[in-house]
Amino acid sequence: MSQISAKDVKSLRDITGVGMMDCKKALDETGGDIQKAIEYLRKKGAALAAKRADKEAREGMIGIKIAADHKTGVILELNCETDFVGRGDVFTGFTGALGDLALANRVTSPEELLKLTLGEAYDGESVDNAIKTMTGKLGEKINLKRLVFCDAQDGLVDAYTHPGAQLGAIVHIATDKPEVVRELAKDLAMQVAAAAPIVADRSAVPVDYIASESEIYKQQALSQGKKEEFVEKIVQGRLEKYYQEVVLTEQSFIKDNNIKVSEVLNEFRKKHQAKVDVIGFVRYQLGE
Repeated sequence: MSQISAKDVKSLRDITGVGMMDCKKALDETGGDIQKAIEYLRKKGAALAAKRADKEAREGMIGIKIAADHKTGVILELNCETDFVGRGDVFTGFTGALGDLALANRVTSPEELLKLTLGEAYDGESVDNAIKTMTGKLGEKINLKRLVFCDAQDGLVDAYTHPGAQLGAIVHIATDKPEVVRELAKDLAMQVAAAAPIVADRSAVPVDYIASESEIYKQQALSQGKKEEFVEKIVQGRLEKYYQEVVLTEQSFIKDNNIKVSEVLNEFRKKHQAKVDVIGFVRYQLGE
């Protein structure tokens, strides 16, 4: 068998990003053939991915990509096993590449993205195979957990990512003056991230949520000995408080707790003579 040089080991490491010992072993196993060694490491990555399939992967990052014209955007969650790997350049770079690919191809689900092909930086592999290769490179389970594509031809998309990329939000605003609304959209994305609303306005709160909350409040009031005739009023009061927690437009604005988001929107509409409506939003917190 030919002698494996340190230069060949380093070359293989530079190409694959895999540790020196694993590169040395791959070259030993393949008689020093770099291409075969790359294939060997890829297969090893797939084997490791299978071996680690039942491991828990709750670390990682929330990746967000917005098109230059702010008409489309993507938010996704890519998981790994440890915070150390999740903060590393290899993992964060891979998350960014997946976001770019999803945005360019208007991908609407993780399953759809897994079938697409990455560029030269990832040897033209499918995303599914690249995840296995990444598992071999990083030694941890990698999992594309969830993804949403946002299309805002009637306005704009904007987003906010909390430092550390463990929390992020993307919002879809319908407007006739997208350039003017950009800063407000960013504030609303920050609002969604910080205050965790579940719907944009009261009409969108699911009926079963209201029924469930009302029944809980009713039973609480009765168990506290409240008279039957006052219970309905108590339930309505608590429901109002519930709306203020879960409805975006009824929350206190994060930049000024004295006003509601609905008031901020109304003032903005008057000042700029602009149509501004929050159509939807997505909030991802890592490991949820």
